[in-house]
Amino acid sequence: MSLSVHACTTELFIPMLKNLGNILEKAKSFAETKKLEAGVMEGLRLNPDMFPLRRQVQLSTDFAKNSAARLAGVEAPKFPDEEQTLDELIARVHKTVDWLETLSESQLEGAETRHIVVPLRTRTLEMDGLSFIQRWAIPNFYFHVTTTYALLRHAGVDIGKQDFLGGV
Repeated sequence: MSLSVHACTTELFIPMLKNLGNILEKAKSFAETKKLEAGVMEGLRLNPDMFPLRRQVQLSTDFAKNSAARLAGVEAPKFPDEEQTLDELIARVHKTVDWLETLSESQLEGAETRHIVVPLRTRTLEMDGLSFIQRWAIPNFYFHVTTTYALLRHAGVDIGKQDFLGGV
């Protein structure tokens, strides 16, 4: 049995993003129940030098859509990073899932050997598709999803491992 790039990326990103959306829904309910001021949850951070929760969610969606697009050789949709509320962050997650669901398995065939270029602020990454998946796309995606989960859990939102895993 062979493992497809679609199975290793898009089919991984979609359920995790759905779980992230569900976690954010629980955070929204928590904030409403506790009567928290707008922006409190969205601005959560564990340390002053880290991105706040809103940016963690934006980066989670960016790594999913941009990575899948690079591997498919298509243009990723551009989402301006303007979300300020949990509702807006939830909508961004749903919008990302909707776009990822448009990618077919055939669009990702052979992507493990595709030359991937990722321009960063201080350098440019260049690697083949498999290295990109293993060393960049998946680790970064999970880093930001996990950080979002940890921030909300630390804040007292009633979430656990099954929320993260989605009831596997």
